Amino acid sequence: MVLKLKGVIKTGEQFEELRSLCGTPSVRAANKVISQLDRHCREFISKSPFLTLATSDSKGKCDVSPRGDAPGFVTVLDDHHLFIPERLGNKRLDSAGNILGNPGVGVLFMIPGLGETLRVNGQAFICRDRELLEQNAVNGRSPLFGIVVKAEECYIHCAKAFIRSGLWNPESWSSKELLPSAPQMLADHMNLPNMSAEQVAEGLNEGYRNRLY
Repeated sequence: MVLKLKGVIKTGEQFEELRSLCGTPSVRAANKVISQLDRHCREFISKSPFLTLATSDSKGKCDVSPRGDAPGFVTVLDDHHLFIPERLGNKRLDSAGNILGNPGVGVLFMIPGLGETLRVNGQAFICRDRELLEQNAVNGRSPLFGIVVKAEECYIHCAKAFIRSGLWNPESWSSKELLPSAPQMLADHMNLPNMSAEQVAEGLNEGYRNRLY
């Protein structure tokens, strides 16, 4: 089945059509981008317990992956480089594999309760520096590797998306009974024989208890 939609913009030549539709950015928006991790970026990163990492492979296939730990888990190495430790995960290596084929990345840092976010775009590479890995050990376990990002663009992003979504507002949250069931989703998507949602839930909970690091 082919999806047929009207008004689709697909080529770079049509960018000016978008520009005429949306207008031009304000001086404030145009001038807010800096090329280094200044004291404001460093403070924001030191208080952030969560980020999303956007990557794409050499063919442009995209991926975005969450990373989280205690506030300040990302180390700012200097004015242009930061280090993201790679904790235990699903072993798919989606982000790392993409970086090896295409080093361009985008990082979005978040702080709970703060609507504004920090965006850092740049070039990344895989790092196994032993001293750096040992510095990022938790519960006596060092990460096997980390991701170093050379910052090329850094800027604060406004809070409109968080305000509209009510993400940090508990009153807007659904009750737990109405939330999607991750174990059921996994069981249905994997479609493996003799693998029930209850068994998936047990495996998830065991991993959350014993295999965070």
